[in-house]
Amino acid sequence: MFTLLPQLNSIRVFEAAARLSSFKAAAEELNVTPTAVSHQICNLEEKLGTRLFERKTRAVTLTPEGDKLAQVAHQSLQQIASTLEEISEIQTVLKISTTASFAAMWLVPRLAHFQKIYPEIQVEIKTGEHLDDLQKDRRIDLAIRYGHHDESDESATKLVTEYFGVYATQDYLSRCNNIKNATLIETQWQNKNLPSITWEQWLQKYDTNTYAPKIRYFDQEHHVLQAALAGQGVALVSSVLVQTALQQGWLLSYRNDCYLPGLTYYLLSSPYSKNLRKLAVFRDWLIEELSENP
Repeated sequence: MFTLLPQLNSIRVFEAAARLSSFKAAAEELNVTPTAVSHQICNLEEKLGTRLFERKTRAVTLTPEGDKLAQVAHQSLQQIASTLEEISEIQTVLKISTTASFAAMWLVPRLAHFQKIYPEIQVEIKTGEHLDDLQKDRRIDLAIRYGHHDESDESATKLVTEYFGVYATQDYLSRCNNIKNATLIETQWQNKNLPSITWEQWLQKYDTNTYAPKIRYFDQEHHVLQAALAGQGVALVSSVLVQTALQQGWLLSYRNDCYLPGLTYYLLSSPYSKNLRKLAVFRDWLIEELSENP
């Protein structure tokens, strides 16, 4: 019945090359050389007696036969991965992509709680401003994104919408109780597609008597928070990212009733992992944690 089936590894290599439209990218994902990928594909084509790819100068494209096999290969490998995770007692790895600030100031301080509940799931975090393509990159299971959330997008799960408040250490506030004399700290986004949220906006809304304020800028929000924690000024930061510092008493709100509207954190799932238990339990834990600490 299975005499025509090639080795599973050659199917795995083919699926990666088909999904990424690149032998080189498939090699990077599988941690092998491009030559090894090409060799596996050539052997598979020879065994099947048909071409699976059209080779071009800088890319490869699927033939009609290759496209048909790619769809089946993807579905089959996903089913195998899901079943293996279900029956295995070996620790599994959940790979998450998110911003450096959310990882440093919110997620990492709470991971020990998740690991206590689910010791069999090891969480790996990848940070950066580059947006990973979950349709192609099987190395990422979940992406926690930040920005404008499209309510009509069924592939994205809304987590929480923040607001921006102003915070400083108790010592700094006692030494500088007038905002006119304070050093103000804010984030200038690396991602220029995000709308600016600035001290100028806050002052125009709540303290119009302050002119030519002294403002320091960082391009990462966790650097803004670290500067505030070091007693260097009053920070304009996300209500989500400041949670740990407030709970520990490291920072205090300068004006609790004065804030600016912020953006939304939302969750995207890899189509290759969406049916796996590890993804479902982490998603549910994340939503619960954020709802308990609005």
